[in-house]
Amino acid sequence: MHIDHIGIAVKDIKKATETYSKILNASPTKSETVESEKVETVFFQTGESKVELLGPTGDDSVIAKYVEKKGEGIHHVAFEVDDIHAELDRLRKEGFTVLNEQPKDGADNKLVAFVHPKDNHGVLVELCQSKK
Repeated sequence: MHIDHIGIAVKDIKKATETYSKILNASPTKSETVESEKVETVFFQTGESKVELLGPTGDDSVIAKYVEKKGEGIHHVAFEVDDIHAELDRLRKEGFTVLNEQPKDGADNKLVAFVHPKDNHGVLVELCQSKK
């Protein structure tokens, strides 16, 4: 298991991309829209990990609601795992609140599932696994 990426919720994906391009002195490596979540994503490779910017594609997006409630900033930390199903089962047995019964399609060709921040000292944890 290792940190795959840190997700940052932003109001304006274009402005945030410009900002992080300057901060990281690099161009984005990938961008895509996750229609099911109404989220636009932009990735920057930073060594072995990535920074993922998350911008809403509409007012009813989960990211729009998050930014409205909590403001821009770190949204989640994602850990890549070899077997997401086994990790979800293990965490349930450990007493964690898993927000997704089954992994779902996410950005960057990954299966993803989330663990509730109330169990993680206020941090939303994402588990992700590369699709085969």
